[in-house]
Amino acid sequence: MDHTKRPLWLKEIVLIAVLGVVILANCYDVVVDYRHGATDWHLYVEALVVLVSSAAIVFLLRNLNAQARQLALLRADLEASRQELSLEDEAAKKVRRDMGEFIQAQFGQWELTPSEREVALLLLKGLSFKEISAIRETTEKTVRQQASSIYRKAGVSGRASFSAWFIEDIL
Repeated sequence: MDHTKRPLWLKEIVLIAVLGVVILANCYDVVVDYRHGATDWHLYVEALVVLVSSAAIVFLLRNLNAQARQLALLRADLEASRQELSLEDEAAKKVRRDMGEFIQAQFGQWELTPSEREVALLLLKGLSFKEISAIRETTEKTVRQQASSIYRKAGVSGRASFSAWFIEDIL
């Protein structure tokens, strides 16, 4: 198994298992040593190993429990963030859709031709005259003339004021 795919708690589980074996082995050894008349000091040391191993298991189990609680909280936070992002994404889509409808309605009020509407949208998106002429397969001079017509119909002095007209009240 790839170590990056291993569960986070696998090391603790292995360590708990090893400590469990140590406890069982030491308990058995204490019984055998007691029956063979081992010194009290030797029995105390082996009993201490059992107690320390047991305490380590308790510590590891508490740590695993805390990790599980923390993981559950992180998963809940992640899910809440995903839902919030989804709501924000939907809200952003609605704003973009509404803004697009508003822009098209305004183009209608200004009586822009279909070609002027296309050029106007590309201007609002920040494309240069050269880029617009390449997209529309026209000359740059034609795009400049259409832009001048758009600015005149909109009652603005140029590209910056044309773009600002749509976002001025939003900001």
